[in-house]
Amino acid sequence: MNSPAEKWPISWTDVLDAERRIRPHLPETPLRNYAPLDEAVGSGIRVWVKHENHNPTNSFKVRNAMSFLSTLPGAELRRGVVGATRGNHGQGIAWAGALLGAPVTVCVPLGNNPEKNEAMRGLGAELIEEGRDYDETVGVAERIVRERGMRLVSATDEPLVVAGAATLTLEILRARRQIEAMVVAIGGGSQAVGALTVAREIAPHVAVYGVQAERASAIHDSWHAGHPVTHDSADTFADGLATRQPYALTFPALTRGLAGFVAVSEAEIADAVRLLLRATHNLAEGAGAAGLAGLRRLSAELAGREVAVILSGGNIDAETLRRVVSGEL
Repeated sequence: MNSPAEKWPISWTDVLDAERRIRPHLPETPLRNYAPLDEAVGSGIRVWVKHENHNPTNSFKVRNAMSFLSTLPGAELRRGVVGATRGNHGQGIAWAGALLGAPVTVCVPLGNNPEKNEAMRGLGAELIEEGRDYDETVGVAERIVRERGMRLVSATDEPLVVAGAATLTLEILRARRQIEAMVVAIGGGSQAVGALTVAREIAPHVAVYGVQAERASAIHDSWHAGHPVTHDSADTFADGLATRQPYALTFPALTRGLAGFVAVSEAEIADAVRLLLRATHNLAEGAGAAGLAGLRRLSAELAGREVAVILSGGNIDAETLRRVVSGEL
């Protein structure tokens, strides 16, 4: 029997319950293979892209938000919810809040992506710009919860959020039983822990690998060290990966479950954005392309396999896209 410290973050039932709650609002997203992408990755790998960029808000985070908000009783919904974000989590809770009638306050760091800020305001969220980065902004959100009596929606340290993220892997493995591995970008870990949860239940042969940006590699470094490591900065254009520390809910499961963990450079992420644009004609933000960047790094290890990557978000701003396409990044 596992000790409390070894308890897995979510159960299989949690995943099925989350799917039941979100399905009336979120249709299944496509899983597609592209011959030019297979050729570019090489090593005989067949690449399957899960298009979470086709969700409302163009990101998988809307699953997480709907999974959480759909469990709140009416009184809590009316009081409202608060989240800290670099953008996609905030857009997700703003979208779900508008649908379910909950006021939403979103805390973002100073200098956050202006187009993501505009999108959150457009969905009706109140925006509070405070803190030097995501991890500081989490503290701002916790203060707002104390001051206003609203409910915090954590982007990572919340089982209902992780269960929402797990539903995308459930769709992948139901649609393509031949998948042998997944390479998953990690900012906080909800996608990867969700993938591990589903794989161990219905496809235990599937190996799940993690990817972070070299310039925001705290969880990667912690995984390899075998204990939590905190960094002073997380300076990557892949803002969805810009975290400085591992998280209590997800890190133990990542330590136990991942088959491997790589860190990729800014140039490798930018090249993956360009490759997805050329091969699939889909826009990917940095975090959305990191799984593909990681797969290219792992291509020798995963040679000959069918591998899924998650285009987790397409909310790249115009200036960053210009720099990527022009080769400045």
